[in-house]
Amino acid sequence: MPLNRRHLLALGGTAIVVAGAAVLLTPGGEAPPEPSASPLAFPALPGRLEAAQRIEIRQGPASLTLQRSPNNIWLLPEKGGYPARGDRVRELLVGLTELRLAERRTADPESLARLGLDDPGPNSTAVLVRVLDGAGAPLAALVVGRRRTRTQGGVPESAYVRRPGESQSYLAEGRIPVDADAQLWIEREIANLPEERVRRVIAVRDGRTVELLREEGPDGRLRIVLPGDAPPADEVSLDEVGRALEGLTLLDVRPEAQAPGQPAGEGRFILTDNLIVTARMRQDGGNVWMTISATGDEEAARLNARWRGWAYQVGTWKLPAFAPSLETLRKREG
Repeated sequence: MPLNRRHLLALGGTAIVVAGAAVLLTPGGEAPPEPSASPLAFPALPGRLEAAQRIEIRQGPASLTLQRSPNNIWLLPEKGGYPARGDRVRELLVGLTELRLAERRTADPESLARLGLDDPGPNSTAVLVRVLDGAGAPLAALVVGRRRTRTQGGVPESAYVRRPGESQSYLAEGRIPVDADAQLWIEREIANLPEERVRRVIAVRDGRTVELLREEGPDGRLRIVLPGDAPPADEVSLDEVGRALEGLTLLDVRPEAQAPGQPAGEGRFILTDNLIVTARMRQDGGNVWMTISATGDEEAARLNARWRGWAYQVGTWKLPAFAPSLETLRKREG
C-alpha cells in the first residue's frame, strides 16, 4: 500500500531549499506547464520509502551518508553515528516524492555543464543524491545542478536536474535539501532545562570548589554560599551559570572516547524534580568540549539516552558557566 504523507513525515528530515536556476537553453519560448500537470520525477517512490535505509549525497570533494537505524532514526556515520536532524531528512525524502519535471531542457552532453549538471566529482558543482534500500539498490537517484530559491508567493522553487547515466535534463519544481556538509545535518540541541529549575550548583575549577544556592521566593537568584568569605559576585555571571542548561546547543560532536583536550573543571547542577546534571569540561586550545550525564528518575534516563557516549564542542563562554570559579564570578570594579 502506498505511503501517505503522514507516513512520509515519520521517515525523518526539514528544510533546505533546492531551487532552480535562470532560464538556459529554453526550447522555443513555450510557457512551462502548471505544477500539477507536470509529471513526478519519482512516481513510485512514496510506496517504496519504507525500504529506504541509506541516503548518499556527493558534492565536489565532499560526501555525506545518512544511515537509518533499526528504530527509524537517521544517523550520521561521519559523526560517529550521531543523530541527524529529522526535519531535514524528512524534507529531503518528501521533496523527492513531490519533485516534478516541469520542462525538458538540453540533452546535449556538451551543454550540461552550463546547467551545473556535468558529472559529479571533485571539480564539479553538481550534486548527486541517492536513496538506497538495504541491499544497496537505488530507490531514487538524481543529479542536481543550478538552483534558485523563489521568493515570490505562489511560485515554486526549481532546479535543473537529470537522472544519473542520462543526458536528458529538466527544469524541476520542488524543494530538496542536498548539501553534503555534515554540519548542516546535525541535531544541535543538547539540553533545554529552564533556569528556574536550577536550585543549586557545585563547581570544581583548578582544584577549588564553589557552591551556589538559589534564594527562596519566585524571584530568587543564585548566590555564592561556599566559600563563606567569597568576594562580591557579578550578577550577570551568576545568571549565566543559572542559564547554562537553557537552550544549550553544540558546535560539533564526536564519540566520548575521542574527546580532545584536557580536563578543565566540572559543574553539578541540582534541579527540581529530583534531577541532577553533571557536566565535565575539557579545553583543547581555544576550543571547549564537554560530556554530560544525569541522575534521577525517568527524566534522567531519557537525557542519558541522548547524552551517553558523546562529547560536545560548545562555545568558549560555556566554560565559566558550567565550571565557574571565584575569579570568573568576581564583580569587576568600575
